[in-house]
Amino acid sequence: MPRLTPESLPEIQQAIGEAGLDGWLLYDFRASNPIAREFLGMADAHLSRRIFVLIPRSGVPLAITHNIEQGAWRDWPVAWRRERYSSWRELEGYLQAMVGGKRLAMEYSPGDAVPYLDRIPAGMLELIREAGATVSTSGELVSRFYATWTPDNLAAHIRSAEHLHRIVHEAFAHAGAMARAGTPIAEHALQARIMAAFDRAGMVTYSPPNVSLGAHAADPHYEPSADATTLIVADNLLLIDLWAREPGHPYADQTWMGSIGAPSERGLAMWNVVRDSRDAAIAFVSDKVAAGEVVRGADVDDAARSVIDRAGFGQYFTHRTGHSMDAREIHGSGPNLDNLETRDERLLIPGVGFSIEPGIYIPGEIGLRTEVNAYVDESSVLITPGEIQRDLIIA
Repeated sequence: MPRLTPESLPEIQQAIGEAGLDGWLLYDFRASNPIAREFLGMADAHLSRRIFVLIPRSGVPLAITHNIEQGAWRDWPVAWRRERYSSWRELEGYLQAMVGGKRLAMEYSPGDAVPYLDRIPAGMLELIREAGATVSTSGELVSRFYATWTPDNLAAHIRSAEHLHRIVHEAFAHAGAMARAGTPIAEHALQARIMAAFDRAGMVTYSPPNVSLGAHAADPHYEPSADATTLIVADNLLLIDLWAREPGHPYADQTWMGSIGAPSERGLAMWNVVRDSRDAAIAFVSDKVAAGEVVRGADVDDAARSVIDRAGFGQYFTHRTGHSMDAREIHGSGPNLDNLETRDERLLIPGVGFSIEPGIYIPGEIGLRTEVNAYVDESSVLITPGEIQRDLIIA
């Protein structure tokens, strides 16, 4: 996974210079900035005091560390500088010498436009600015050097995507067969069946899948429960949202829609709208990348949302079109497809991955979503799984 090393330093410094910056200042206090900790290779280190690392446009990085926490820095390259402080006076003196008069990038989003990136407390921003620095967002640096996938990440993601494709189709077939036999399976039991399939495939997940029957799917984050059993019976739409990965690699994250028995005309019509919205987003980002044009996450959100707006369901598409997926988290730190919840204008650069998942949710009545994943290459966009959903699954 991308991180700061002597080998990656020249490329990072080149990007800092191209952005017109003097450096990239990484800051963390008690895991308040997981981007900084992960990028420094210190995600699991015991650090309870403030740390700073300046990656300058040229020269070697400089770390400011607390005297009692030197063990975490045992792998810090010998050629790179490190200052140690105990008192706040020492710390502020080192900071002023390090950042004074410089234009620096930090994990900061003006106006909190992108909260997933906004990791620096207001008080710390004040301190850095009072030390004489000008602070701008590190958003594009984070995308390029933290959120991008390696070739191994991509290969693992593709494998996981095909496993999910198989597992979800088996789940729909089982639910349909049980309903026709007069012994319908419960939402939570189908959820457990999917989890067992993950185990057999060697995949892990941070939480169980979403199995939502009928009006339950109108809640995008519905969670089935044995305490409120719902049987999957005929004449209902069924949404299955599932996510899993090979350990240490990016997730695959998919949502599929099926009907237990023949779908209603309304359900079928709404399915066509969300499918067309998804396809509009895929076409938009694919055409832009193929043409070598700049494309931002917010632009793709607008392209998907316009289809649902024109169909008259705009008020019921209540979340962003897609989330970043980096190698560490399913909801990653790279650019999101979002011009609704946030103003995510970060570029969709080669190497980033994200979901595309428009939906329509009418509370108490019906909910539909379709979800695929996308990876941006140099001149194309890869969509996973290889076979995406075109029609409602009739189970």
